[in-house]
Amino acid sequence: METSESLEEGLIPNPPLLEPTPMITNEIGNGSGMCESDPSTTPAVVFSTLVAMCGSFTYGCAVGYSSAAESGMRADLGLSVTEDAWSLYLGRCSIGIGLALIAYVIPIYIAEITPKNIRGAFTATNQFLIVSGMSVMYLVGTIVSWRALALIAAVPCLLQVVGLFFIPESPRWLAKIGKEKELETTLQCLRGKTADISMESADIRDCTQTFEKDSKAGIFDLFQRRYAYSLSVGVGLMVMQPFVGSAAIAYYASYIIAAADLSTDIGSISMAIIQLPAIGASVLLTDRFGRRPLLLASTIWMGLSLTIIALAFGLQDTHLWNEATPVLVYVGIMGFSIAFALGMAGLPSVIMAEIFPINIKGSAGSLVILLHNCSNWIVTYTFHFMMEWSRTGTFSIFWVICIAAVLFVAFLVPETKGRTLEEIQISITK
Repeated sequence: METSESLEEGLIPNPPLLEPTPMITNEIGNGSGMCESDPSTTPAVVFSTLVAMCGSFTYGCAVGYSSAAESGMRADLGLSVTEDAWSLYLGRCSIGIGLALIAYVIPIYIAEITPKNIRGAFTATNQFLIVSGMSVMYLVGTIVSWRALALIAAVPCLLQVVGLFFIPESPRWLAKIGKEKELETTLQCLRGKTADISMESADIRDCTQTFEKDSKAGIFDLFQRRYAYSLSVGVGLMVMQPFVGSAAIAYYASYIIAAADLSTDIGSISMAIIQLPAIGASVLLTDRFGRRPLLLASTIWMGLSLTIIALAFGLQDTHLWNEATPVLVYVGIMGFSIAFALGMAGLPSVIMAEIFPINIKGSAGSLVILLHNCSNWIVTYTFHFMMEWSRTGTFSIFWVICIAAVLFVAFLVPETKGRTLEEIQISITK
């Protein structure tokens, strides 16, 4: 398959028009699309998704743990901002390795086993479980010690280890490694005993063969012009996600709330409660309104919330209206939490799971998650120092990055709603 002229001249300035079409080109199958009608949700899809999402819940527990445990940890161990115990370093390092492995695999697996009519909602539910894990840490962290909280966070890991023995492999992975018989059996299990899977299996097989034949999958092969657009979208969304301030608020919500002279318990409980309905709304709206509209609404709302927080700390610094600072910070953090949960929290993972062709999914996902985790580390490591420098300046920087994210989504991110993975990947790499 040849690279399009627009990509050969460089990164295109606007996303390609990925309007839903009734069929795929003959290069990836019989041209009939994936199925005559969208298959229904089956128990196998639901169970497999739930097992995968045990890892998502664990991810949320790991993210929310720091905010809930930081004050108790520092008090018990006598640590300063720059100090840490070696066992904590070791534990966080091992958690980071585990999270890096599952962060990309979970949304990819869910996207590859679900039919297109529910793919967005099911993949976005990954973020619902992440937020649920964070909420549990925020809530339970107010009543138990930080050591007991760590043990509670380990429970979903054990459930996933057991569940992994009972779920099928991704059909698209089976096609990639040439296991034709297993592909048919697994797809039939996922779609139901009476479902006609002939068209879907043929298109999966043909598309996989096309990409496998046309290019290699090494890390340096990612930088071909045909992959420039999809790689830019994936990297851009996943790197901006922590840099807009989400990592700082998720990991250090209690610290920010305390800096505004507000009760940390009130702030933590409010965040735990308010995020769940917001991410639930995102799950319900993803396949109805599409990815781009939700991302735009999310980033614009986040920008407004960051403005309120920066203004609040500005008033605190000038001592003009100190009594307004706690209220404004509370409103800003709650608004940011809702806005982030509505789109920017989960949709970058959804889109990333959809846009990379099968032959580069492993290498592209590894690169994107590496850059995402590096961005997360930069924000979480520097946040305390930035707040000591200027609280107003810190959230003003996040605001500027958020405006850049709005422009990035508006001009570069494609809409992928209502299309099969094969249709999306063929269109975006032409």
